[in-house]
Amino acid sequence: MIGEKTLAHHAFEGKTPTNLFEGFVSGLAHPIIGLDHFAFVVASGLLGARLKQGILVPIVFILATMAGTGIHLQEINLPFAEGIIAASVIIFGGLLTVKNERLDASYWSMMVVSTLAMLAGIFHGYAYGESIVGSEMTPLMAYLAGFAMIQLIVALLVFFVGKVMFKQGENKAFSIIRLIGVGISALGFVFLSANFGH
Repeated sequence: MIGEKTLAHHAFEGKTPTNLFEGFVSGLAHPIIGLDHFAFVVASGLLGARLKQGILVPIVFILATMAGTGIHLQEINLPFAEGIIAASVIIFGGLLTVKNERLDASYWSMMVVSTLAMLAGIFHGYAYGESIVGSEMTPLMAYLAGFAMIQLIVALLVFFVGKVMFKQGENKAFSIIRLIGVGISALGFVFLSANFGH
């Protein structure tokens, strides 16, 4: 059964995609219409811009979302998925507000953040999977391609914008990114409270 939150993220008002076009458009739409997913993608790109070899953070997240969708399609239940998604948004938004040059330059920081991104990606992808349950292979593959592509475009765009900002002035860049982080965390708290309200 598709819940209200999933319907709100669905390009076709709850209708399961039946062809390549519908699958691809639905895949493009879900990470954008779903503000919690979009916020996490932005956060992963900005965090990546700060970290050594940080490009891996959004890439690991995107690959994990595909795995998470696969888990849903295998009818494996992941409990508290929406709550964990909201918590991941809060955590990554919070990480954007923390300034520590040593941590940013540490390989181990990148590994820890990438691991968190991977875990979050499984749950975000699990939520994406609700929109495609019951579809045939063609729309399913188009859906996977669509949501992987749009997330990659957004994350890389944010990543490179973040890199440019840091080159132009680290303190100013961090001030802007900190504000964005506060906004992302606040959005996560909104989703978390809405989740507990049901």
